[in-house]
Order: sequence, then C-alpha cells, then structure tokens
Amino acid sequence: MNKNKGTLLVFLAAVLFSMGGLLVKIIPWTAMPLNGARCLVSVCVLAVYMKLTRHKLVINKAVLLGAVCSFGTNILYTIANKMTTAANTIVLQFTAPVFIILFMWLFFKEKPRKLDVIACFFVFSGIVCFFIDGISAGNIVGNVLALMSGVTYAGVFMMNTFRGSDPLSSVIIGHSLGAVIGLPFIATQTEFSLPIIGGILILGMFQMALAYIFLTNGLLSTPPVTASLVTGIEPILNPVLVAVFYHEYIGAVSVAGAVIVVGTILIYDVIKGRTDPEQGDNYE
Repeated sequence: MNKNKGTLLVFLAAVLFSMGGLLVKIIPWTAMPLNGARCLVSVCVLAVYMKLTRHKLVINKAVLLGAVCSFGTNILYTIANKMTTAANTIVLQFTAPVFIILFMWLFFKEKPRKLDVIACFFVFSGIVCFFIDGISAGNIVGNVLALMSGVTYAGVFMMNTFRGSDPLSSVIIGHSLGAVIGLPFIATQTEFSLPIIGGILILGMFQMALAYIFLTNGLLSTPPVTASLVTGIEPILNPVLVAVFYHEYIGAVSVAGAVIVVGTILIYDVIKGRTDPEQGDNYE
C-alpha cells in the first residue's frame, strides 16, 4: 500500500470517528446500553472482516491490555458525551499524546525533553479552560470522564508498541467486552424506533468497525506525524456536526481551551517530526 492511500484511509477513519459525537447525542438511550449495542454491531462486522481476510485472533497479555484500554475509551467517551458537550469530550480525549509522554516517563523511565514539557504545559493549560467552563455549566463530571478517555486512548497506542500486540484483535476483544457489559442495560430502555435502531447500526458499522479497519490498515504505510495531523480533523469536525445538526454550542472559555489543546498537539507533532525523522517507522 502506498503512502497516499494510507493517508486517505487514516483521513476516512477520522471522518467516521467524528460522527460519534452527533449520533450519541441524538440517540435517546443512556450510555451503557448505547455503547453495548454499537459494540455488538461492530463485533459482528469485524468478525466478518477478519474471516474474509483470514486474520487470526490473537490473545496474549499485550492484546488483552489493549482490549481493556479500547473498552475504557469507548465507554468513557459515550458516558462523557452524554454528560458534557461533544466538543469538550472529543478535545479532552485528544490529549492522549500528552499522556503517552507522561506514561513513558513514569513507567519506562524515558525522560521527557524540553519540547515534551512545553507541550504538556500548554495542553494542560487548555484543559483548565474546559474545567473552568465545566464548573459554571455543571459539566465537571463529564469533563473528568472525557479526560480519562484520553488516558485510556493513550494506553491503546502504547499497547500497540509491545511485542506480540495485534491492534485488530485488541479492538474486537475490547468491543466484545463493551457488548457483554452494556447489552443487559437495554432492558432499561423504552424507545426502539427505526431511527434509533438505524442510528445504532450506523455507529456500530461505520463509526466503530469500518473506522478501525481503515485506521489499522492506513497506519501500515502512514508515518505517525502525518497520521496525527490528518486525525486532527476529528476534534474539529465532531463539534461542528453537533453544532449544525444538534444545536449544541460551547462557551468562549472552552473554545479557547480547544484552540490551545488542538493547536499545541498539532504543532508538537510537526516539530517532533522534523527533529525525529526516524519516528516515521514507528507508531507512537
């Protein structure tokens, strides 16, 4: 696969991921059954894809840790998106690269460089803006959960670097866990109209399964810096879709925080890519 095709797949994955904010808002189900239902649909699609491509399921410690992080990312995102704005949720989740820096320092003794420290400072400055706005709007718990989803998302990327890891296996196991835990809560729901079922099918088939298929394949030939820049469309497109079709907006302080967080990470990726050309062969 050439780099142009790989970059296109990463871009398509980011566009599909960005649909999540709007659909999770529109579907009136609570977070647990909604996440369980979309995970079930995703597992079915991924299972068919793995069967057609003869991709064998791998189970080991690295894969299982990645699966737990994948499950945590999905459920925390869904709950947070129900409790706070879609913009807050996706931008706070987009802090994952900063947590990778911190985890590499704490657990692998890889001391952060000056650029890393500066990036962390500005990103966490942006996070403070979200919490200031969240306190006034009553969304503080949702913001905390969204930030936690950034932590688990960082864990997903870190697990992929371990020997024996298999991203697709981690994803399907993580989604299976989400389905098993979330589906019993469907009994608490009372609305099962065709638009709701259709929205869940779109979430599971496209926003989750197809998006992850595109992403895992695209990253095979796309340098991480390029991928980071391309996926930067998600925290921008996600709240735009919600604002246009759901009429949910965020405060001025949160807008400032979003600009700081997204801008810092994108600039960080560009600078690091120029100073670390060898990182093009490794993903996070």
